[in-house]
Amino acid sequence: MGHAPPQFGLRPMLPDDVPVLRAIFAASVEELTGDDYSVEQQEAWLSAIADEEAFAERLGRELVLVATLEGSPIAFAALRGTDEIDLLYVHPSVARQGAATKLVDALEKLAAGRGATKLTTDASDTAREFFEARGYVAQHRNTVLRDDEWLSNTTMTKELVASPDAGPAPDIRRQ
Repeated sequence: MGHAPPQFGLRPMLPDDVPVLRAIFAASVEELTGDDYSVEQQEAWLSAIADEEAFAERLGRELVLVATLEGSPIAFAALRGTDEIDLLYVHPSVARQGAATKLVDALEKLAAGRGATKLTTDASDTAREFFEARGYVAQHRNTVLRDDEWLSNTTMTKELVASPDAGPAPDIRRQ
């Protein structure tokens, strides 16, 4: 007998979420990206969250949605401006169970509702396949220098099609 997929809730980020979102970010990088990035590259990547206050400020400038399971945060995604997915991190314990899909579905609807006609993201090599499966198209490769390590990613875009039957924007109230 199969198991029912987890029922993830969605809600906006709360200021008290920052420490757990840092932990999700760290676990995701450490446990999910090893096939695509060296240990040194992962450590450089993690420098982005070394300063909790700076990370909190970054999150505070963006629309951050948190996916929850039984009320606890397990993944998050951020929309920068109206048309850029800036962050998408899922805790390894729930990877490939639909949390990232639920988050990106919501960001796509919110972006379209805000008038965006396309979304852009700089997808890590680990996340590229996920975005390709959602219709994002690679535009160009990037290399980013962080703490003396070069990290590669791919800028990808997806045209957002306004659909009269797309339904309302997702309900992201606290669940």
